Amino acid sequence: MPVPLAPYPTPLPPAPYAPPPNGAQSQLVCSWCRNLLLYPVGATSVCCAVCNAVTTVPPPGIEMAQLVCGGCHTFLMYIRGATSVQCSCCHTINLALEANQVAHVNCGNCKMLLMYQYGARSVKCAVCSFVTSVEVSTSTTEQKFNT
Repeated sequence: MPVPLAPYPTPLPPAPYAPPPNGAQSQLVCSWCRNLLLYPVGATSVCCAVCNAVTTVPPPGIEMAQLVCGGCHTFLMYIRGATSVQCSCCHTINLALEANQVAHVNCGNCKMLLMYQYGARSVKCAVCSFVTSVEVSTSTTEQKFNT
């Protein structure tokens, strides 16, 4: 005697995605291909549209900072306050300096804008490898005390 088959229930349509009311978005770097990902605030993970890797979103309240690796020029994100960041691509250890700890000078050869740590006497250009001397200027107050 055949067993009657019950009809499958009709599946419910998926709930439409509802972005946050103010449309707020945040960003992070894909853990695999290093692309910049935008995601709605409140998401716990993001799937990269390029490589399909799933990257976990850091918990709320953790401030992130960004820098470009000095070895391979990969865009890196790290927790603000870190003193150094190791690149996951080339393993270069990069100094993570706050904005008030750095200065800028143009390369003496190719005129590329270079960033260096205060107190450095020279800076080597990552583009042309020219070493630019950094002039230390003394203020007029210091000059008065030295004379």
